[in-house]
Amino acid sequence: MGQPTRRGIGGFADGIKYFFQGLGWVARHPRQWLFGLIPALIALALYIVALVLLGTYAGDLAAWVTPFADGWSSGARDALRFLLGIVIFGLGLVLAVITFTAVTLLIGEPFYEKLSEHVEEDMGGVRKAADIPVWRSIIRSVRDSLITLGYVLLFTIPLFILGFVPVIGQTVVPVLGAAVSGFFLTVELTTLAMERRGLARKQRFAILRGDRSPALGFGVLVFLIFLIPFGAVFAMPAAVAGATIMVRTRLAPHHPTQDQTAL
Repeated sequence: MGQPTRRGIGGFADGIKYFFQGLGWVARHPRQWLFGLIPALIALALYIVALVLLGTYAGDLAAWVTPFADGWSSGARDALRFLLGIVIFGLGLVLAVITFTAVTLLIGEPFYEKLSEHVEEDMGGVRKAADIPVWRSIIRSVRDSLITLGYVLLFTIPLFILGFVPVIGQTVVPVLGAAVSGFFLTVELTTLAMERRGLARKQRFAILRGDRSPALGFGVLVFLIFLIPFGAVFAMPAAVAGATIMVRTRLAPHHPTQDQTAL
């Protein structure tokens, strides 16, 4: 039987606890931690290149989207495009934080699949759903990540714009932004363990919405850690391990383990 479900503040604290359990697991298995760093480092290098290019050409992008300002005075035109360039780069940074997990999981799916399986085996094993061809798995992962990204943008872009509103933008918006980003980080990080149990995307979303408090607690903490320079790289293996533990013990505890199916 699974542990009793707690909601509200207790459930939120449970989500935080699962991340630290994942951190403890990778601390006891340092080879798995080092193994999990490889895809995160590759993704980091790609994002650094992308952000440098975005910073270099942000002014050109701002000029491209404001052709109506060509006839303005040079001072007004340059001021508008400078501010718009900052907005474009800022939005790029926000998207980088939000999409880093999905891209890293996509690049490192074989790495994190193995890490997640090691966590399951260490906790008694799990009866896997039927295997599907690798090419179908990749297509499904890309499709699900794009759908998730669409949901993220649906919330994030309005919040980013509201961030420029005085008072609200400095108080309410950051809290809502962390909650939205955290929830969808949990969606991405729990995918491996839930797919192992044969749960499709709609089922995974339904489970997380039904037990939202730990999903938020876990995801918000991971989101805040990912905001720290290089935090996403070093914390990614712990986040995958913690998400696997949360799925196993909280979100989908009804799924039979290998030991149970052997009885």
